[in-house]
This record gives sequence, structure tokens and C-alpha cells, in this order.
Amino acid sequence: MAQDGYNHFCPIAKACEVLEPRWTLLVLSEMWSGSVRFNEIRRGVPGMSPTLLSKRLRDLEQRGLITRTPHRATGDINYKTTAIADELQPLVIALGQWAHRNIDAEVTLEHLDARLLMWNIRRKIDTSVLSTTGRRVVQFIFPELPEDSQSYWLIAKPGVPVDLCTSDPGHDVDLFITADLRAMTAAWMGLSTYAAEIARDRITLIGDRDLAASFGRWMVRSSFAGVPDAAQSIFDTAIGPDAALARAGR
Repeated sequence: MAQDGYNHFCPIAKACEVLEPRWTLLVLSEMWSGSVRFNEIRRGVPGMSPTLLSKRLRDLEQRGLITRTPHRATGDINYKTTAIADELQPLVIALGQWAHRNIDAEVTLEHLDARLLMWNIRRKIDTSVLSTTGRRVVQFIFPELPEDSQSYWLIAKPGVPVDLCTSDPGHDVDLFITADLRAMTAAWMGLSTYAAEIARDRITLIGDRDLAASFGRWMVRSSFAGVPDAAQSIFDTAIGPDAALARAGR
């Protein structure tokens, strides 16, 4: 029995002993989203130290929730959730949906993180719309951030995962997206809409007109954006999407 456990036979208490240690559910969520290597997982939990992440991965392995497999050729370690862990996934998603419905938008947007936002945006990009004819490069710029952390580059190619760069990859940029970080976060999370934030000039798109016009189709929002009754009380989303997107690409 762990010294910090509840010492209680209740199954809920037992579940809490496994899942309550800080970052545990976020690490599992990042792995469910497709991250399998240490550095990938770490990018999805940017506030977590490498030392603590290593400890959590060991703990999860000992509890039978993940496995670690070294690559035969490179020796790189791949982490994968087990069937026991995967039973938790719909419960954790339901917990996120509950929070999206019931926690005030002001509280949700209190702590913004461009690195985390862009890492999650990257995995939701629809490359079948964005990069039908070859490589496409989209640069996101958040002017309110320090100069050395303002810009992010998404590089999309047909049939491969989208790459996220935090330093200039040296490619010609097809579309520049300049945004207020709060506005982009709110729109991507479903607390606002892209159309509303573009109409307010909190998000601007400059460059390839076709990419700008299709922005709302390839820039797929968070899976929580479609949760019914999500709190949108602090945002006015009355303007129609066609009117707002018509202003893009200028």
C-alpha cells in the first residue's frame, strides 16, 4: 500500500490512487492522441519537466497502463497504452466534455500556452484540404509574445503527418496567420469561432487566397468544439462565416 494512498477498499479510491498523481491523465491523453516517443509526449505536456515525465512513464508501466518497446535498429523507446489504459479513454473524454460545458470560458482561457496550442492544432490539420498539390507552409504569428517565441510554422505534405517548427525552416510561406493568442485559442477550442475572430481582426490571413478561403475546412478545431452547450457567453458570434472569411486573404 502506497504511503500516500487512501487506505480504502472503495474502487473509486483505488482508481484515484492510480490516476490522481499530477500529469497522469494528461500523459495518457497525449499518448491516445498519437504520441509514442518521449520527446513527442513531452511536447504535448510542455509544463512538465523531463524528470517528472520519466517518473510518470515508469509508474504507468509498473501499473500495466503502458508498455515500452525499444526499436531494434535505433534503440529508440516507443511507448504505447495497454488495453487496460484504453478502457479509460472514453471516461477521460467525457470528463473533458463535462469541463467544456460547465467551466466558465474566462477560467478556461486564463492560462494560455502557444506551444501547446500549436502542438494540438498540428495534429488536427486536414491535409487532404491543405496540401492536395504538394508542400504547403503556414506561418502563425502571435505578436503579443516575446519575439523569439512569436512564430510557428506548419509544414504539410500529402500523406504524411504535419510537421511543426519553432524556428524558420527556410521554405516559402504560402499563408501568414497573425492572431491574438487568446482569440485563436478560443476559436480552436469552440468558445468562439474563426469567423467571429477574423471579423474582429483578431485573426488575419494574408497570402494564398485558396488556402485562406478554405481555412475553416483544413484548420479542424478541437474535438471538444462540438460539445453541445459549450460556454460562449463572453464571445459574440453573431456574424456569419461567409462574411468573415470573405475578408481573409487580403
